[in-house]
Amino acid sequence: MHVIATAGHVDHGKSTLIRALTGMEPDRWAEERRRGLTIDLGFAWTRLADGCTAAFVDVPGHERFVPNMLAGVGPVPAVLFVVAADEGWMPQSGEHLDALAALGVRHGLLAVTRCDLADPGPATEQARERLRGTSLAGIPAVHVSGRTGAGLDELRQRLDQLIHRLPPPDRAADVRLWVDRAFTIRGAGTVVTGTLASGSLRRGARLLLHPAGVEASIRGLQALGTPEPQVDAVARVAVNLRGVELDQVRRGDALLAPDRWLTTDVLDVRIDPAASAGTARELVLHIGAAAVGARVRPLGRDTARLTLRAPLPLRIGDRALLRDPGSRSICGGVVVLDVRPPRLTRRGAASERADELAAMDGQPDGAAELRRRRLVRADDLRAMGATPPGPGPWLLDEKHGDVLASRLDDLLARHHERHPLDDGMPAEAARRALDLPDPDLLPPIARAAGITLREGRLHKGRSRLPEHVQRAVETIRRTLVDHPFQAPTAGELAELGLGEKELAAAAHAGALLRLAPGLVLLPGADEAAVPRLARLPEPFTLSQARQALDTSRRVAVPLLELLARRGRTQRLADGTHRVVSPPRAPGNTGGNPTPRR
Repeated sequence: MHVIATAGHVDHGKSTLIRALTGMEPDRWAEERRRGLTIDLGFAWTRLADGCTAAFVDVPGHERFVPNMLAGVGPVPAVLFVVAADEGWMPQSGEHLDALAALGVRHGLLAVTRCDLADPGPATEQARERLRGTSLAGIPAVHVSGRTGAGLDELRQRLDQLIHRLPPPDRAADVRLWVDRAFTIRGAGTVVTGTLASGSLRRGARLLLHPAGVEASIRGLQALGTPEPQVDAVARVAVNLRGVELDQVRRGDALLAPDRWLTTDVLDVRIDPAASAGTARELVLHIGAAAVGARVRPLGRDTARLTLRAPLPLRIGDRALLRDPGSRSICGGVVVLDVRPPRLTRRGAASERADELAAMDGQPDGAAELRRRRLVRADDLRAMGATPPGPGPWLLDEKHGDVLASRLDDLLARHHERHPLDDGMPAEAARRALDLPDPDLLPPIARAAGITLREGRLHKGRSRLPEHVQRAVETIRRTLVDHPFQAPTAGELAELGLGEKELAAAAHAGALLRLAPGLVLLPGADEAAVPRLARLPEPFTLSQARQALDTSRRVAVPLLELLARRGRTQRLADGTHRVVSPPRAPGNTGGNPTPRR
């Protein structure tokens, strides 16, 4: 299926032409048929000679119904532009052309109607002149009469050719279906219709209704009145929704692939220069079937920031148009450049942002977005329409990573200067200081800076002890050389100026072995104790161990507990101990360490 919208001045025969082509009545409302005036969107379709189906969105031509017209042409890739031979180009013809040009519609046909009433030549040349220089310049022209049927065969042939010129849709794209109609069917519930411009819909799939935030499933699916298990773009679809009440949905809402879209009420755009210079600040942004109030803040020659009255699901590269509701005129088209722009709070920020926007082309570029944002979630890049340039949930720009590694190195150095006895810097404090949104980002930055992360703390190299602590440790070392298990008393440690923080710092630096609070020996004392204990008859008692080590119960108890935890000794059920044989040398049959016999 291929979808084509009509365009043109009121009473130029758009609906009549669609009736003649399709045999269907596009005007849905009794008032439209009574007045002979299209007020709202109409829909009809026909099968062409080669089997292709052309579906038409018939739009109103009267200036009072331009918002309805825009809701119809917004998601459609091609247009059937209608000009009457007996009237030629008219004001609404120009407004519709402005809208199509603003939306970037490039494919279409010019149908010069009512050829039974006047020579179509002058109207054709006039229309071609008006189209010159626009996105629709050079489209083929067909002379036709909806009343007599003259030219309909050629029009069908031209439509077939047009359809085969259209670019193929991206059927793997994330669904965003703009709702242009919502109603209920007894026994079925809420039904919405729209033009599926890309992606695929299937029965049973789950979608998110924006802006209601309601998750719904597809209960039923139709294309051109026929039930289908799946419909691929481009297509006119009717979607029967489960989980949505009629009062929750209206024209301009969108059905979205869940977790694949960002909604935004602030965006930066490239805008037609004529629209940005001296334009009204309060306009209406039209995209798809949506129309939302927008405050326009010009930033550069052709760029601006839009602040929307309601958020919309948008992506980089989306095309939309701005309209002045007061004068009912089309101000110009916009191309979305950024859906998550930075705040402009400091002096000169707007000018800098204008320079940055000037270099953007509206094409989603994951690598460029990462350079600009420095740190971004991969899922957010996808939701902006860009492909992440690397793996992982978070992406960090390489240059920014180097800056963060340097900052982390400075943070750790300052922390050690201010807290020399601390066992490294708390990782959470470093994460907050670097303003990292996820703790998992810290380890790679630390590695880049040569910093290790152990048990939630950051370290670099061996800890350097303050000079007075180093002197006290040397004093302890001298006293323990001859009696390695006679630990200094609490009083002796106090005289040396060693409190718990100092002892912990010395233990972390490897200068002392800390058995318990206020109890230290020299490094390696635990291993030096094992040969002495091995000479005792087994099992041995605590008293025997104390005598063999020439120490007190205060030292022997925690020392044996430490050796047991490390698998060097074993405490038996009766409270005695035995030494555990060391593991066999590599190459021998393995096994767990066993008590020495």
